[in-house]
Amino acid sequence: MKKILFILGTRPEAIKLAPVILEFKKQSDRYDVVVCNTEQQKELSNQTLSFFGIDADIQLSAMSPNQSLSKLQSVLMEKLSKIFIQDAYDATFVQGDTMTVLCGAQASFYSKIPVFHVEAGLRSYNHNEPFPEEVIRQMTSRIAAFNYCPTHAASEALLKEGIPASQILVTGNTVIDALFCLSSETLQDADERLRNNQIDLQKPIVLITAHRRENHGERLLQIIAAIKRLANAYPLYQYVLPVHPNPNVKSVIETHLSGAENIRLIPPQDYPDLVCLMRHSHLILTDSGGIQEEAPSFNVPVLVMRYETERMEGIHAGVARLVGADEKKIVNESVTILDAPATERQELKNPYGSGHAAKSILAHMNQTFFG
Repeated sequence: MKKILFILGTRPEAIKLAPVILEFKKQSDRYDVVVCNTEQQKELSNQTLSFFGIDADIQLSAMSPNQSLSKLQSVLMEKLSKIFIQDAYDATFVQGDTMTVLCGAQASFYSKIPVFHVEAGLRSYNHNEPFPEEVIRQMTSRIAAFNYCPTHAASEALLKEGIPASQILVTGNTVIDALFCLSSETLQDADERLRNNQIDLQKPIVLITAHRRENHGERLLQIIAAIKRLANAYPLYQYVLPVHPNPNVKSVIETHLSGAENIRLIPPQDYPDLVCLMRHSHLILTDSGGIQEEAPSFNVPVLVMRYETERMEGIHAGVARLVGADEKKIVNESVTILDAPATERQELKNPYGSGHAAKSILAHMNQTFFG
């Protein structure tokens, strides 16, 4: 039996690793699965794991108020290193590009445990967009023993950087697998919770998420100004904004957007509720990475409020547009979409996968260890 350690810490990591964890747990005769939650996003990550029926075996409580990136890295490295000293593992899985990913990969590497990187190869080639994620994922690629790429573009990026083809497999994105975990009953329950949160699902919705570090400060004020203009110009729409708990985001948004009749500031939503919001939306404004991948499955156009995206497949496929944190561009592109007749709405095809990524990863690991 092989002992596999899954390290995660944020809600996106929990969503995208959950299908993989569940696939490995199905083969309990082959794999002893251990889940470590660094709790980089404590409430959000635990809430999401719970939805998938997964309990973290190890919880690190790594965060403290106003923690710098350097402090977070040092805390994570110390706590994660102890895990590898206390027990022996055959492989470590990390996903994405957070500080949890970098520290998990480094601590595993220092213990000579092979690292398997899920969602490898995403690149913007701008160290400041997104910050610090772009550098983190490039560094993780140098550490990883194997890379599971969500798209062929991600695979090509790794090949250009000198990663051998023998260490790369294109699987699709596990976030699409996660969508298939939602039962109709779960979605109905989520709809009911949204109604209880004063969201009228019979009215058109513009979903907004904004939290990225590079959009703090003046950029966030530009986004807020755009939301205000759209809310005034299209009063029949509901502008639903789950407010990220980061105080650099939360206090600014609540100060400037509270009280508007058609703007709904709501707490961070658990996974099925956020999926239901996407499913009911006419337009999504986001600086999130995961939402760029999920929204096309619901035929919802996305305006990406970033100046660079490592998910260019959506841009090239026409399911998303880059608008930056530019008030004028956000408003103009939104108007184009909101003014388009329903009959002209294009059927979108999701370029990020078909929902079989986790099975592909398990099949590869079976071959690696037991082939």
